[in-house]
Amino acid sequence: MSSDQLQHMYQQPAATGADMGRMTIGDTINKTVFCLALVVIGAAAGWIIPALMLPGALVGFVLGLVNVFKKRPSPALILLYSAAQGLFLGGLSSFLESRQGMQGIAIQAVLATFCVAGVTLALYRSGKYRMSPKLNKIFMVGMIGLVVFSLLNMVLMMTGVVQGMFGMRDGVFGLVIGVVAVLLATYALVSDFTMIEELSNQGAPAIMAWRGAFGLTMTLIWLYTEILRILAILRGDD
Repeated sequence: MSSDQLQHMYQQPAATGADMGRMTIGDTINKTVFCLALVVIGAAAGWIIPALMLPGALVGFVLGLVNVFKKRPSPALILLYSAAQGLFLGGLSSFLESRQGMQGIAIQAVLATFCVAGVTLALYRSGKYRMSPKLNKIFMVGMIGLVVFSLLNMVLMMTGVVQGMFGMRDGVFGLVIGVVAVLLATYALVSDFTMIEELSNQGAPAIMAWRGAFGLTMTLIWLYTEILRILAILRGDD
């Protein structure tokens, strides 16, 4: 090997985590953007054909559970989850937009979602909003309570015991539950940020970037749904 070739090798930039098959924050961001792009594409289809909302919700729910409990992330299943959830969100948003006095609610929910996520990220980066054992316990109790309440509400709505668009999650009580859900979602975002940062610092395999992308996508979808519900309740009271 000549001296010129050696000099050329030394002048090359240092290998990144992606080059070495390791997870990086940048790669996770790219994959998250890709997932969100599929959500938007699915939402466009769901908006045009609202009947796709229910199939999208069912498929998204099943794939969500599969991806949560799958030890090794599957890019294909994560992308399918994103598209299916997009169908659900598009159908739901289209349905609400078609109701009297709710025009523009979808774009408001999108903007509010990214504002809340942006503020949460800023607080996380500043060190003012981080995970802690105490907050972890509060989050777990809150999540269990929210899931149990949501399942009960769904059963009561299906059996006709409670009326209204959101059943017991309507009116002032629904707003309170919605605010609690949004706060829980912001802590879930902090958990996602922490996981991504720690895995990246530990030199986790590159495939784990999909785990981070899935977590962020799932949380942002949840956050959007809760904000959309809050706005619908507020608009319904106008």
